[in-house]
Amino acid sequence: MVTATTANSVSYEDDEIVIGEGVALGVPPAGFVSRAGSALIDAIVVIGGYLVSLLALGWLLESYITATGVMFEDAWIAVIQIVWLVLWMIFVPVVVETLSHGRSLGKLTFGLRVVRDDGGAIGFRHALIRGLVGLLEIYVTLGAGALLAGLLNSRAKRLGDMLAGTYAQLERVNRPFPLNLQLPPSLAGWAQVADVSKLPDRSARKMHDFFRQATRLDPRARQHLAGDIARQVRPHVHPIPDVDAETFILGVAVLRRDREYQGIMTRQARVDRLSASVAELPHGFPYRG
Repeated sequence: MVTATTANSVSYEDDEIVIGEGVALGVPPAGFVSRAGSALIDAIVVIGGYLVSLLALGWLLESYITATGVMFEDAWIAVIQIVWLVLWMIFVPVVVETLSHGRSLGKLTFGLRVVRDDGGAIGFRHALIRGLVGLLEIYVTLGAGALLAGLLNSRAKRLGDMLAGTYAQLERVNRPFPLNLQLPPSLAGWAQVADVSKLPDRSARKMHDFFRQATRLDPRARQHLAGDIARQVRPHVHPIPDVDAETFILGVAVLRRDREYQGIMTRQARVDRLSASVAELPHGFPYRG
């Protein structure tokens, strides 16, 4: 029998994105290692581009001086170097992130995208704040500031993300594979009268993740995790069958899947029926084509 629990109101974890309809999106944030790897690639590209372009700029200036005989004062050379440094360290990353909506070469490599905290696409303001702060925490501190902030944040945010209200979203997730779950025979009668319509999406995702990895779990850990999930699911299911925790959540998962599929097929059949009637002429109306 599933252990009784006190029903609680639906809550969301701090790192979940909740849209206006109150639905928590299953968008995983990027991990610390992937963020560090993408930042390293971006830094190498920016520094490499800066050095190569600086050599090219020096060659052009030298060619210009040789051809015209015009000499530049040392102060102007310093100004050109500073402007060129700001161009590559701030302007280029900001423009790339703005035009690509949060992508860069490093992020493309690791399958990441920078988005707002609400999951929306970033704009110029977000990219500018990230670029200005990134100059300090990545290049001035040699990445120590970004590494320390990422280690202390649940979403691996760096200081620029905290100020801009952004985070790195993992877009390249593992390819899903279907779960061939079957309703236990002992729950056939229960499935005819059970109500699982109030089950939150977050609990359904936990059940799905559990059955994906159940065969790789230690038996004691599997039993303990099944009990935890069953206690979270129990307040949203009625009636409660007299079975063990894993059988209970298996029955809930299968029943919810089958009823959602049946609802989708019913709606599709209704749409097909209405679409056919729209193309038909009204009853008794002659065709004059």
